Amino acid sequence: MVSTSSTSERGQRGRLRVLVIQALVFSLFATLFARLYYLQVVSGETYHARAASQSMREIVVQPERGLIVDSQGRPLVANRTSWVVSVDRTLLGRLGEHGTEVVVRRLARVLDMKPARIRAKLVSCGTDDAVVGVCWNGSPYQPVPVGVDVSKSVALRILEQPEDYPSVLAEQQSVRSYPRPFGVNLAHVLGYLSPITADEYDAAQKADDSSLNGASVVGRAGVEQQYDRWLRGIPGYRTVAVDSMGRVLGDDSEVAGQPGDTLVTSIDAKVQGVVERQLADTIKTARATFDEVTGRNYVADSGAVVVLEAKTGRVVAMASQPTYDPSVWVGGITKKQLSRLYSTSAGYPLLGRATQGQFAPGSTWKPFNAASALSNGFTPDSRLDCSSGLQVGNRWFKNYESASYGYIDFAKALQYSCDTFFYRVGLSYWNRYGSDPQNVNAKDPLVEGAKGFGFGKETGIDLPGEASGRIADRHWKRAYWKSMKGYYCKLDRHNTTGKRDFLSVFAHEFCLEGDYYRAGDAVNYAIGQGDTLVTPLQLARAYAALSNGGTLYEPRLGKAIVSSDGTVLRRIKPRVQGHVKATPAAMRYVDQALLGTAKVGTMAWRMIDFPLDRVHIRSKTGSAEVHGKQSTSWVASYDENYVVVMMVSQAGTGSGTSGPAVRAIWESLYGITGSTVDPSRALIPGTTPPGDLPTFLGDGSILPPARKRH
Repeated sequence: MVSTSSTSERGQRGRLRVLVIQALVFSLFATLFARLYYLQVVSGETYHARAASQSMREIVVQPERGLIVDSQGRPLVANRTSWVVSVDRTLLGRLGEHGTEVVVRRLARVLDMKPARIRAKLVSCGTDDAVVGVCWNGSPYQPVPVGVDVSKSVALRILEQPEDYPSVLAEQQSVRSYPRPFGVNLAHVLGYLSPITADEYDAAQKADDSSLNGASVVGRAGVEQQYDRWLRGIPGYRTVAVDSMGRVLGDDSEVAGQPGDTLVTSIDAKVQGVVERQLADTIKTARATFDEVTGRNYVADSGAVVVLEAKTGRVVAMASQPTYDPSVWVGGITKKQLSRLYSTSAGYPLLGRATQGQFAPGSTWKPFNAASALSNGFTPDSRLDCSSGLQVGNRWFKNYESASYGYIDFAKALQYSCDTFFYRVGLSYWNRYGSDPQNVNAKDPLVEGAKGFGFGKETGIDLPGEASGRIADRHWKRAYWKSMKGYYCKLDRHNTTGKRDFLSVFAHEFCLEGDYYRAGDAVNYAIGQGDTLVTPLQLARAYAALSNGGTLYEPRLGKAIVSSDGTVLRRIKPRVQGHVKATPAAMRYVDQALLGTAKVGTMAWRMIDFPLDRVHIRSKTGSAEVHGKQSTSWVASYDENYVVVMMVSQAGTGSGTSGPAVRAIWESLYGITGSTVDPSRALIPGTTPPGDLPTFLGDGSILPPARKRH
């Protein structure tokens, strides 16, 4: 039997345990309620604000980029809406590895892309797996565009089946378009856009530049780059509410952006269209023409045309071949397309020959040497022998383009393009000042004259990447010899067999005396041969100085910046870079002499029945010889209003190849048919470029400039 006392003790211990448990439970609930009270009452507002902030997301709204229009207000670059498919990486990451793979593969099928391409687009630039040019350089919270210019049917499929495409967005965005008025291309003038780089973004952040963000696109060439800060506008920002899965529930607030400003250029689309067609046709014709010198058809591998306003330096038209379609950059360029733009076999289409191509000027160089000579000892009465050739040292320098005319003056030497006349001019200065071939500081009026006409340095055009050309004087030859001496001397030392091929002989002579400026260098320089190089734009600018009396303008494409509401923000005025050093008398003489080129000189056979009595064209032809290549065809021409310069590489003589096209351009500028001049048929209303700007109306339409009545 159990004693009564033992039973009583066990009962007391049980009741104690219950009391302890009850006390523990009560304390736990008291603690819980206290915590809940603290969270919901005491700190409720703070946590509510934090929760709200975590459900809000800021999205950058890119501004519409500004228009680029010609001098009449015709759009050269505009904007259009495009369906863009983007991926929200935050939401995609919540789907897990398997879910992500399913969405990427499903999206790749509908966009006709490889899954690897989409994955590469979703990687942030700067990380280990990033592929330069493909990776995402924008905000980590911004949806990443993976497909641009997708079809409407694809976009609607994604929108209508969100359960199949979680984290995928389809929306309309603004992208660049190229209206191509009158069929113009203008790729090298307009340029292109591409995503901002990490370095550019960091620089913008440091400069507190609100116009750029991680998803911005910026100008990479042409006026798109030159006037990027005006064209890009200022982005807006939209704050949206999202649920726990990242789906947008609605807008919370929005800061409106500012569209980009419009760039008014001095380009005339009608003239540009004619210039581009004439250049393309000339190259096509040259390639079908047999070259008797080399025994094969002309290669005609590239060309350029520049049309300037002679009094202001504004660019009316500028074309380059080979070229490319500027729209190839819209939405991202493929590797194949990019490789073609840099391809040697394709002629390197990305290179704008008008401003970046450098070529021997040939006889188009002679008017500047004539002006310099007439300002430094020679006179209009000077007569020199235009013989069939000239012996200089151990070399016979022939008269390339013209026959023997005996003793003639500067005017006839220019009109008939007599090489031996100018050989003698260059040789006379060499004998007088520079017969010591090692004296790099010897005086040379022809070199100083060329510098005075702006050669050997950039013209200052409002385009990036302009080439400087080259004046092959004594200083250049010494510098070149120093930089290349090691290479050629090494070739010479390794010629143990005594080979006498061209390269071996050249290497031996260059190693010994490659820095000597001999008489042969001087006579070559006098006719635009040798190592002197110019860009077509430099040549056009120099001929504009002959036309306007000696002022060197920085060529300009931009004419004005106009806001989206039509307000003129900035007028881009012509800027003077310098003045020609030749005497006014020398300039007038050369100007009058060049009138005869189209009447009796090398251009006359191409200007038969042209109304030269009403349209006073001065001109100079050139056929620049290049070692190992066919001649470069040049025609430079001007009147009191315009300059027209055309160059086609490896295409033969100046007038023979480029002459017909240059005439056609002049006919279009003045409305000429046959020998009749009809200004009403001129491509530019009123014959000369407008001084006023187009009128921008509130409804977005643009009217051409009003013409003043005379």
